[in-house]
Amino acid sequence: MTADTEKMSPAGITNAEEALKDMAEIGAYHSLTLGVSMRPMLRQERDIVVIEPVTRPLKKNDVPLYRRKNYDLLVLHRILEVREDCYVIRGDNTYKKEYVPKDYVLGVLTGFFRDKKKKVDCEKSKGYKLYVFMITHTYALRYLWKIKLRPFLVRIVRKFIKRKEKETNYEKTGD
Repeated sequence: MTADTEKMSPAGITNAEEALKDMAEIGAYHSLTLGVSMRPMLRQERDIVVIEPVTRPLKKNDVPLYRRKNYDLLVLHRILEVREDCYVIRGDNTYKKEYVPKDYVLGVLTGFFRDKKKKVDCEKSKGYKLYVFMITHTYALRYLWKIKLRPFLVRIVRKFIKRKEKETNYEKTGD
């Protein structure tokens, strides 16, 4: 099975009207992705997402397509929590939560094409379900590493390198 590139937006997920029109006419919207917020699952300008109209209540770990307030740019991020009036959402590769009103949601990710040929079905794929489990259950460790530990270690290494450079310069000059 391959992606229908004739119905795919060449510019990525940027036009809400186009997405809504495609979902109404052909039942799905296909598009290349832009950005890195859903890495490693979705790779920028390499993977093609399949977005379908919402036909059931969305749940935790669904990936809705929504429009940010005052922007035509559309976003795909994972639902962390369903509240009465909104969804708490975050990209797999981001660390900031968003609170998205339910009426901002235009569709939901049902699958994606890897390298324009291999379709990953978000409902049936065991590999996808394992990925979702791993990405959601390792968030605290990933946050700790990227936001806290890694910057701390980089500062220590830089100080060590500077100290070694000073010692080397001192030995060369003999002072």
